[in-house]
Amino acid sequence: MESPHVVAVKTPARRIPGRAGRGYRVPGAALPGLAVTLVVASASTWLGGLVPTVGGPVFGIAAGAVIGPLLGRVLSPARAARLRPGFAVAGRQVLQASIVVLGTGLSLRDVLRVGSDSLPVMLGTLAVALSGAWLVGRLLRIHAETRLLIGVGTGICGASAIAAVTAVIGAAEARVAYALGTIFTFNIAAVLLYPLLGHWLGLSQQAFGLWSGTAINDTSSVVATAYGYGTAAGAYAVVVKLTRSLMIVPICAVLQIRQSRRRRAGQVPGSTGIPAWRAFPLFIVGFLAASAVATLGGVPVSWHPALSAAGTFLITTSLSGIGLSLDWSLVRAAGLRPLLLGAILWIAVGATGLALQLLTGRL
Repeated sequence: MESPHVVAVKTPARRIPGRAGRGYRVPGAALPGLAVTLVVASASTWLGGLVPTVGGPVFGIAAGAVIGPLLGRVLSPARAARLRPGFAVAGRQVLQASIVVLGTGLSLRDVLRVGSDSLPVMLGTLAVALSGAWLVGRLLRIHAETRLLIGVGTGICGASAIAAVTAVIGAAEARVAYALGTIFTFNIAAVLLYPLLGHWLGLSQQAFGLWSGTAINDTSSVVATAYGYGTAAGAYAVVVKLTRSLMIVPICAVLQIRQSRRRRAGQVPGSTGIPAWRAFPLFIVGFLAASAVATLGGVPVSWHPALSAAGTFLITTSLSGIGLSLDWSLVRAAGLRPLLLGAILWIAVGATGLALQLLTGRL
């Protein structure tokens, strides 16, 4: 049974797209935190150049995770609070900007080809995540809302999927916190372990990009992990991941129909008042638009190296911001059973991704 004391845990606004950013609309409020983030990102980029097998993004989130708690202890609560808006902007808006920039280096033909090629692996891992969450979650006696949120977070796109489903079903705040804490835990595990496993297994750039794009939860973690493995793996993983994110649409449509039927039957109260489309990651549209411009020749070839470097630095900046703002209470709040469910799904989805690549002749 989930611990009742977690009801007091507040879900950070930056973690739920559609709600994020409401308190950070004044640009000046984000400047102090952004300045700290840029310093960490610059140092991480330099370290990534020295140790390319690790890469700047991984150094960024690792350094941020260490520096963030130190800042909380050294600075007064008021000064530490003034840094958080900038960390939140880096972790969300800067990440979205980085993906749009990366879209300038990919043609729509490549996007469509990679997206269609990845469908068997993507749909297989999604099926494992959703069915596993239902079955294992029931065996562990985890609340239906919590196991649904962990399932879609693992199978689709982490916090964005959790937010979209929350908007449809009106999940309790504490259960959202459970799911976010679980997803966050295994995002960090993936960033640290997947590149090591990829090198140990001898995966090619394309195989690793497909694996990370279909098996890792949040977009930020996919980007950090894949680009840490190699530029080609990163580019491939981004397209796979964004294609996978589109699965939010049919999942939310099915849930919306189910909720409507249950409301008509009097089983649940009325609408939550939060349209699910507000949680949809609109940066996907920006990525596709940038890719369309590149396809039409609107991005000179001579710009590609600079844009690639800029995209990578933006990724490092974003991961640094996420590291600096890590809320370890979310991990503690998740409790053992949701974390155990997340661990089982994380392993099952990763193993399924590799098995499907092997079966389809990609390994």
